[in-house]
Amino acid sequence: MKKSVSIYKFMATLSVAMLFCFNAWCKVTLYFDHYVKDRIIQFDTVNYINELGQLYTITKFKYYIGNISLISKNGITAINKDYFLINEEDSLSKVLHINNIPADSYTGIQFTLGVDSADNCSGAQSGALDPVNGMFWAWNTGYIFLKLEGKSPQSSSTGNMLEYHIGGYKIPHNCIRQIILNFNVQSDFKEDKEIHIKVDIAEMFKSRQIIDFTKISSVTDFHNATLIADNYMDMFSVISIK
Repeated sequence: MKKSVSIYKFMATLSVAMLFCFNAWCKVTLYFDHYVKDRIIQFDTVNYINELGQLYTITKFKYYIGNISLISKNGITAINKDYFLINEEDSLSKVLHINNIPADSYTGIQFTLGVDSADNCSGAQSGALDPVNGMFWAWNTGYIFLKLEGKSPQSSSTGNMLEYHIGGYKIPHNCIRQIILNFNVQSDFKEDKEIHIKVDIAEMFKSRQIIDFTKISSVTDFHNATLIADNYMDMFSVISIK
């Protein structure tokens, strides 16, 4: 009888331990939804209006993020150090699956927009950093962190082009930006979660400095690059956690 009771207790304890192990980790899926103000982005066919009343269309939009971290209530973060290339032309690229997130209560999420100095100095690489993705300038200048192209009747560039290829990691032209997004309420991550992130491209042209297309229609080197980088910090916001 005592042996049976001992076996029962052992099995019960093992079951609880296994349940804890299974629930100690979860998967987080991030969805990056691209907007211009409150309108889902559409390439080529839709005219948008900036803060100065200037019309523009968008034909290309993509950017690098990396070092994704969830911020817990006590400040400890769960980090994924991979790089991801988010590309509006590739719907699959806008959905990121982050595995092995410790079950905990989290208050926010943070990530880097750009490619850090070590990877910029490592030459052409593979995966998201493969030059075939069209985001690599040259071995000695590194990666484009964000690329937006389009057109505007007010553009001062040839063919009314808008061309913003933002990159650079050396001070005083460092365009790497840390994006920190707070959740509206603390959220318990005890099972798989979805986080939807709104990316409002309009912020690139208005916050923190309004961009006049007649004056700044093309940024393809360090000139005005940090200005655009400071603006695109404000593009991101968490719209839902499920």
